[in-house]
Amino acid sequence: MQAFLKGPSAISAKAPASKERGAAAAAGASGEGKRLKPIPWVEKYRPKCVDEVAFQEEVVAVLKKSLEGADLPNLLFYGPPGTGKTSTILALARELYGPELFRQRVLELNASDERGIQVIREKVKTFAQLTVSGSRSDGKVCPPFKIVILDEADSMTSAAQAALRRTMEKESKTTRFCLICNYISRIIEPLTSRCSKFRFKSLTDKIQQQRLLAVSEKENVKVSNEAISCLVKVSEGDLRKAITFLQSATRLTGGKEITEKVVTEIAGVVPKETIDGLLSACQSGSFEKLETVAKNLINEGYAAVQLVNQLHDDIVEREDLTDQQKSIIAEKLAAVDKCLTDGADEYLQLISLCAVVMQQLTQNG
Repeated sequence: MQAFLKGPSAISAKAPASKERGAAAAAGASGEGKRLKPIPWVEKYRPKCVDEVAFQEEVVAVLKKSLEGADLPNLLFYGPPGTGKTSTILALARELYGPELFRQRVLELNASDERGIQVIREKVKTFAQLTVSGSRSDGKVCPPFKIVILDEADSMTSAAQAALRRTMEKESKTTRFCLICNYISRIIEPLTSRCSKFRFKSLTDKIQQQRLLAVSEKENVKVSNEAISCLVKVSEGDLRKAITFLQSATRLTGGKEITEKVVTEIAGVVPKETIDGLLSACQSGSFEKLETVAKNLINEGYAAVQLVNQLHDDIVEREDLTDQQKSIIAEKLAAVDKCLTDGADEYLQLISLCAVVMQQLTQNG
């Protein structure tokens, strides 16, 4: 009877509890959803520590010494894209400062940020003047300096680079600078002389294959050996590009095995059969046939610049052309490439190029 009388109040007492459980379950579900946010593989597999950086032994050796307590000089990293320049300095900064101090002690500016002379004079100078302590919350020794990373420094104006010179010297007690660029010739001489220069080499095919296989294994992706070799070839030493292509191919195939054909399609590479067809049309001596093939190429959406690059490799390797004929075609390839860069019509440039190739190939016939 008592239980019966208690019933409504018990039910009302239970209701909020069940609501709370439901809310907690919903919160848990949303928490899981947050945890499973898709991250681009390039960011997911970016090196977390200096040891994970691939193929740049000299740089890694110098940076390891600074982790052991040696002083760090101002750095200048240069080399082709996708070789690990930004990843290396970010991995070093994380190891030096730990996750808590990383945001306070590292200022990163790249080409998308405003980096005119005013920003260098104000933002960078103000950050560089702050003094820091040499201890971390976890008890580890922390270097008594901050790091300013200027990514894509070759796109900074000469005036902004000149404004950086004095700040570099003046704040040497509290700040280290790391300049990152693709072309060292675009950095003014006074800055290069103040930095230790490190050239990042293009990654070898073997290293790239190892990294790509490791990523595909962790992501449970089936990929053929031919596809891996094709990825390495089309990325031209750029590991970032190779990993991005691998992720795109995975999304396209939807769990099936990635083949060489899929990689070729994603990379926008002109298939070898298409180039062979174009060259055989040139060899036939029929301008009408050549015009049809060229029109089909453009209609299929292949980039003329990509075709020029691949055609160059193909022409150089051909044995049925003399060195003089190859040089004439190579000169025309250079002229066409320049015209395409300036925004010329792709179809007309392709016809013009193929006419020269036809002239040289039919001479042999």
